[in-house]
Amino acid sequence: MKARSQLLSGAGRPARRSSKKPVPRMAPERRRALILQRAIEFFAEYGLTAQTRALADACGVAQRLLYRYFPSKAALLSEVYNEAIASPFKAVWRVQLKDRSHPWDERLTEFYISYFNNLLTRRWLRLFLYASLAEARMAPDYNQAILLETLELIVAETAADQNVELPEDRALLHELAYVLHGAVSHFAIRRHIYGASQTVAIDRTIALQVRSFLAGFAPAAAQACAMEARPRRLNHLSRQFTT
Repeated sequence: MKARSQLLSGAGRPARRSSKKPVPRMAPERRRALILQRAIEFFAEYGLTAQTRALADACGVAQRLLYRYFPSKAALLSEVYNEAIASPFKAVWRVQLKDRSHPWDERLTEFYISYFNNLLTRRWLRLFLYASLAEARMAPDYNQAILLETLELIVAETAADQNVELPEDRALLHELAYVLHGAVSHFAIRRHIYGASQTVAIDRTIALQVRSFLAGFAPAAAQACAMEARPRRLNHLSRQFTT
């Protein structure tokens, strides 16, 4: 992932011309939407620490006009999150995951193929990774508001399908689901960021990852339950010893 250091710091930016073409007239709603789309592309390429002055240049407007529509950089980044990070997640995916009229392996595979193609794009991944590096709230907010609920649903449906017991600890549930989610996400990173893993088709790779996850789920869930029970036993013994 290329970091354009000059634009990140604002240094080395080309000098402004003494005369610029006048900004064409445009309806305010259209202008705002155009600036937002340019901002999404801009921050995906140069990172969230890139200067708004350089963004204004990329939009072909004065910086003061940019701030007319977005009063601060924080406000702009909030809109970028809503439009480019959160919005691509489709609520219907959760409905489809719960539809037990179809086999679970088919539902899970279809979900991750759609998730990969519609959400794990090059632009989405770059924004998400840049947000993590910049310690912005985009990545944690997405995980808390959207992702973790979906991971818990995947684990619950897998457990129901295989009739296995799950631990009560939500953190352990998430780790069980990340076995598959992490594999799919890293596949997207390899393909879109590294430019690797281009040989095997997306649907075949994800089908392979889903099958591997389902095959190992029962022993992994049993291990998670054992890990959860062990501290309980230790706490019980500790209380007995102290009394």
